[in-house]
Amino acid sequence: MALELEGTLIKVQPEQTGSGKNGQWVKQEFVVETQEQYPKKACFSAWGDRTADLKQFALGDKLKVTFSVESREYNDRWYTDLRAYRIELASESSATASAPNTYQAPAQRPATPQASSVDLPSFSEDEDLPF
Repeated sequence: MALELEGTLIKVQPEQTGSGKNGQWVKQEFVVETQEQYPKKACFSAWGDRTADLKQFALGDKLKVTFSVESREYNDRWYTDLRAYRIELASESSATASAPNTYQAPAQRPATPQASSVDLPSFSEDEDLPF
């Protein structure tokens, strides 16, 4: 399942390296903030060659990140990772298309019928109301 998110690059963490059963690994985390009415921040991890791709972007760049979500359990706790597998500059046309909609006034209401065209019961001040 491929997911996409567009936003502004606001933080890049230092690279982390290590070795595991499959050899050496390198990982770098970065944070992207969405451009919505209520902006949200998401921390992604770039693994292997994707860390080199991340170096071409500067803080403040508008990015489009394609990622997958993976969760795993350790000691009865769950950890979720957003793994970026494609990082690219957001195109201007898609950035404007994903911009939040501005408020538009509703269309003018149709004219309401005149009171004279509706038959309403008439009451005099001496009569009691039915409720």
